[in-house]
Amino acid sequence: MLAVVQRVSHASVRIEPDYEAGIGHGVVILLGVAQGDDEHDARWLADKCATLRIMNDPSGKMNVGLDERAGEALVISQFTLLGDCQKGRRPSFSKAADPPDAERLYELFVRNLRGLGVPVATGIFGAMMQVALVNEGPVTLLIDSAPWKRRREAEADRRRAKGA
Repeated sequence: MLAVVQRVSHASVRIEPDYEAGIGHGVVILLGVAQGDDEHDARWLADKCATLRIMNDPSGKMNVGLDERAGEALVISQFTLLGDCQKGRRPSFSKAADPPDAERLYELFVRNLRGLGVPVATGIFGAMMQVALVNEGPVTLLIDSAPWKRRREAEADRRRAKGA
């Protein structure tokens, strides 16, 4: 899973004809689900996004996470984060998860984030959306669950080898 996390003073999403959601101070999370992602990725990434210390403390230092009631999250599904632009002029989205799997993991990510005490607003999975935000800082981070997954799998392999 890939997440682009942007600290914002406010943000909103609009979907024609009549859906609109927004947040005040917090983060916008653009979320891409890749083939091979699973429930572990969704839980790990939600925890990472909730606990990142990117919100300002009273002295103005980035030292507080969303889980400390420091802000809200607007989560937007965005399969185009998995676009591969290495060849040709048209991005390939072959690394993106199939829509049913991606939607299930997107919804699990949102539930996990809410379960960590973060107020969450969302877009609508698969819809054409208009997202507006005011990036504060600017603070923008890219978080990828793939390196974490590789470390987790290597550790499991070491435990299996040790037990054999």
